[in-house]
Parts: sequence; C-alpha cells; structure tokens
Amino acid sequence: MSLYLGIDTSNYTTSTALYDSETGLLRQCKRLLPVKEGQLGLRQSDAVFHHTAQLHALFAELVEPVDTSQIAAIGVSSRPRPVEGSYMPCFTVGENTAKILSAALKIPLHTFSHQEGHIAAALFSAGRTDLFRETFLAFHVSGGTTEAVIAHGEDCGFSLELAARTLDLNAGQAIDRVGLMLGLHFPCGKELEQLALQNDTPVKARPTVKGCDCCLSGVENLCQKLMREGKDKPYIAAFCLEYIRATLDQMTKAIFEKYGVMSAVYAGGVMSDTIIKNSFEEKYNAVFAEPSFSTDNAAGIAYLCYRKSLCTLQR
Repeated sequence: MSLYLGIDTSNYTTSTALYDSETGLLRQCKRLLPVKEGQLGLRQSDAVFHHTAQLHALFAELVEPVDTSQIAAIGVSSRPRPVEGSYMPCFTVGENTAKILSAALKIPLHTFSHQEGHIAAALFSAGRTDLFRETFLAFHVSGGTTEAVIAHGEDCGFSLELAARTLDLNAGQAIDRVGLMLGLHFPCGKELEQLALQNDTPVKARPTVKGCDCCLSGVENLCQKLMREGKDKPYIAAFCLEYIRATLDQMTKAIFEKYGVMSAVYAGGVMSDTIIKNSFEEKYNAVFAEPSFSTDNAAGIAYLCYRKSLCTLQR
C-alpha cells in the first residue's frame, strides 16, 4: 500500500488529503478560514496566520488512523494558476510545510497549482479520470477565479491553455456580495442557492459576454435595483444565480464555436450549485465534481501527486 499526501492552503480553506493507491479512496480533512460577520473574505496576512494556526491540527487528524511510513510522496499547491507570476502568500504556508515533511520523511515532493487541483478533484470524484488522456474544456469558477481553460491531458496530469476569463468580478465574489446584501453568511453560496430554490417566479437574465470572456460586475447593481423595486429575496437570489448560469452557458457556446465541441468539466466552489449543475448536465452532458470535492480542497492535489509519482516510476 502507498499513500499520497496532498496539502492546499487557499484563500478560504486549509485542506489536507490522503490518496490510497491500493483502495482508490481519498480521505480529506479541511477547515474554512474564519471570516468576521459581514466581511467579504480575508486579507492575505490574516489568511497566512489562520493557515499556520490550523494546518498542524488537520494534518494530525488526517494521519491519526494510518501508518505514516506508507506515505510515498507529497503534493502541494504552490500558486493559484500554472502560469508565470501567479502568486498568493497563503500558498506559502502549505508549500513550506510540505518541504519540511518531504525532508523529514525523505520522500519526493511534487508541486502543482490550485487550479490544477480543482480540475483533478472534479475528474476523480466524477469517475472521469479517462480525461487525463484527452483534450477537454475545464471551467474553474470560484471566489478567486472565473476562467475556462483547454486542458491537454498528459496522463500524469495536464497542461492548461487559457480560453476565457472574467474581465472584472469573479462569480464567487458576485454571489457573496449579493448574499451579504440579502443578509446571508459568508461564504454565501449554499444559502443563496437554498433561497433561490424557494422562488417560483420565472427569471430571465441578459449576461454580458465579449467574445469568450465575460463581465460579472453588473449583476450586483441589477440585484440592488431589484431590491429597490421591492422584489423578494428568493427572486433576487434566483436572478443572481441565473445571471451566472446564463453567463457560463454563453461562454461555453462561444468556446465550442472557437475550439470545437469537446468534453466539458466544471470545477470550483460555485459549481457545487445544483441549479447550474442540473442545467449543464442536461445540456452538455457536463462533468461536475461531487459537492465535497467542489470547494477548495487538497484531494485533487493528492490524486495528482499519485499520478505524477506513477509516471516517474514508469520512466
């Protein structure tokens, strides 16, 4: 038996995971960073502090039931995206911890980007690891990122080519801003979805898409307008999510027109929304992560670590 450790210290979640290559099971231990009531996220200095304070406890919980001598390699997210200049201080907490463990345990260390981890987690949890050998479209939609990439599977992992992005606000930011406007708790995604499901009035939205790219900042102003007009909270929540759904739909169509139709994968915290998921599964036969693998997590990093290690041994 060989175990593969994954560590991810994103802007919102401290996360650890172990992939068991014998059973094919992934075990996760993760915790949201504390955000004060009414605030939209954290400063990087605060995120670094909270990761440092809680990573050791999550690691201890993760490895408590296992023989740590079976850990064959460590994977860690060292940056947000796999491009030059991509950097956020919060990822240094996980990377430095991984370096210490690698040196102490005398086992290999593999670094990946947070975005690669999200995509890998979606493929693993959806049972679509066959896409590691194909070219496919992957959306990464969260509070920190709204991008679509063309992923070229390389068996060990994949290379990513940017195909589309937001030109202003990220989808998760829009959801949180509207959610706080409606009196919800940060992060607001789950509560906003529950509120939207209470709406029984038809909702239409006209998103702003430029080529393959999108603009999402307008949804906050539109929701404020709806509130001034006296629309109820379920309707406003439904409008916000429909605006984002329609935006991603138009982006998907534009990308298919430019690059050709291919398998489509939707990853990131916003993609745990069942309203969007049900629509796209029906329309595009799309691949979505299971909910526990949609939000920030180290599971995809642990699984990428396994695949990278396997390829290294085979060379």
